[in-house]
Amino acid sequence: MEKVLFDYLQRILNARVYDVANESPLELARKLSGRLKNQVWLKREDTQPVHSFKLRGAYNKMSHLTPSELARGVVCASAGNHAQGVALSARQLGCQAVVVMPVTTPRLKSDAVLALGGKVVLHGDSYSDAYAHALKLQKSNQYVFVHPFDDPDVIAGQGTIGMEILRQHQHPIHAVFVAIGGGGLISGVAAYIKAVRPEIKVIGVQMKDSDAMIRSVGAGYPVSMDEVGLFSDGTAVKKVGDETFRLTKEWVDDFVTVDTDAVCAAIKDAFEDTRSILEPAGAMGIAGMKQYIVDHDLQGEDLVAITCGANMNFDRLRFVAERAEAGEEREAMFAVSIPEERGSFKRLCETIGQRSVTEFSYRMSDEKEAHVLVGVAISDRSEVAVIRDALEKQGFATLDLAEDELSKEHLRYMVGGRSRLGENERLYRFEFPERPGALVRFLSHMHPSWNISLFHYRNQGADYGRILIGIQVPDEDLPAFREFIDTLGYRCVDESTNPVYHLFLR
Repeated sequence: MEKVLFDYLQRILNARVYDVANESPLELARKLSGRLKNQVWLKREDTQPVHSFKLRGAYNKMSHLTPSELARGVVCASAGNHAQGVALSARQLGCQAVVVMPVTTPRLKSDAVLALGGKVVLHGDSYSDAYAHALKLQKSNQYVFVHPFDDPDVIAGQGTIGMEILRQHQHPIHAVFVAIGGGGLISGVAAYIKAVRPEIKVIGVQMKDSDAMIRSVGAGYPVSMDEVGLFSDGTAVKKVGDETFRLTKEWVDDFVTVDTDAVCAAIKDAFEDTRSILEPAGAMGIAGMKQYIVDHDLQGEDLVAITCGANMNFDRLRFVAERAEAGEEREAMFAVSIPEERGSFKRLCETIGQRSVTEFSYRMSDEKEAHVLVGVAISDRSEVAVIRDALEKQGFATLDLAEDELSKEHLRYMVGGRSRLGENERLYRFEFPERPGALVRFLSHMHPSWNISLFHYRNQGADYGRILIGIQVPDEDLPAFREFIDTLGYRCVDESTNPVYHLFLR
């Protein structure tokens, strides 16, 4: 691999990116550094002209095309950032760019491509659909395909970020934290760092529900995931590239996985230091760094996180703000069962004491018991056990809901309670594409004997909606119902056995 490393070093040193990209600043995050007891540096790729690092690789790839190839035009598939990089590069080089985007793509992103002179083709519900259609257009129109990550010139363009970091910070660096989707960014950054300063650790960060690279490295070959989480749409890749897998497996030192709450908290961290609002993928490096510090008990080290994008829809900020508190472990949430007897409600309130209450939903269940959803402000996670133990000492059965998505996404925003008519009810959490007809498609494929008994939806400003559905399905229809779920193609989680469902809704 030494020859490969030298080859990528040469490619990166000779990469053409600065016709369109800036040398982004490396800034000390003073507030975050103080909190984490390490020197935290942010490589601000969110300050690029298209608010993402993606234009580096796109332009480097396209600048290597011959005049005849440029005359044919280029095509790519993207849900946002790569699309803008290709469109800007095409404008700079004077060629046509066709960008295939899923029909679920927020208008903010498609309008940005149009503003840069690109031609937008909307096709399919997912990136995979758009990618397949882009390949058809390439073949029928003789376009040049510009891959978002699995191309040596694209990888080399992204690698200029690693080159800039080492030039801007010539003192010791313990580790650099890089978000991973398809692997183009981390492959390029790792190639340069390991060629020049191999003692610096390169740490990859993935979402827990979109960890194709980690699974691939563990398996020894590129693994294809059936489903990926969509919150961090910039890294929601089902299968990494062959070349990016090869490079990541060889040169990346370690990996960290983070969840939605941790990323939301990292978006807040970045805002407090920079007054910029990162998109989820752009904040993953910070979230991974925070987790790595805890896991390895680091203090006094210089750490770099690449803030790789800031194409955030404004409407998503409500969701981010709500979940940031949980990600910072500033809120604990419990389901508490109290006896339906005089004085028990008062005892519950007295047990919570002077703590700040963030959520309190009470519903009488029956003549014996009532169930309460309680949110409490905390200063750190250690308080959760103290509060839970205090409640249980009072004889109140208590569930910690910190990891329960049903409660955080739906239950705390719902009205109503248990239904006496919920016979044979099954509960599912779905992610529907935010497009006209998604719900109608669901309903039209349902068997007429299956009845919807519960429905909850909140618009979160993303290109998908999170929906909770209760469906009454007789036991003998379960095989047909499971087949129905599989053929829909919508990501879903069966919550029928979740204890929160049985406490509050069943």
